[in-house]
Amino acid sequence: MSQPPALTPEQRRAALEKAAAARQQRAEVKDRLKQGHLTLGALFALADADETVGKLKVLSMLESLPGVGKVRARRVLDEVGISESRRLRGLGAHQRARLLERFA
Repeated sequence: MSQPPALTPEQRRAALEKAAAARQQRAEVKDRLKQGHLTLGALFALADADETVGKLKVLSMLESLPGVGKVRARRVLDEVGISESRRLRGLGAHQRARLLERFA
């Protein structure tokens, strides 16, 4: 297995800051979902416009919805036919429609 490219300390620090900002943004989106300030349809639109939000895992997003826990989220993914590793941006139109129908 090849080694990742060597980074200068400045490049490493910048990459770490970028990753931390992306995690913070995704956490804020999940919190807005949990509080009911963000709808599923609005989240899909946001995922299309923002690459960072688009990289949010569907399983994590479902677990953030009010009244949905880990078990129910996995059950919904199985019923809809979505892999647990799928991210928001990777969902097809039919998968999005089924999720919207399920949680409308």
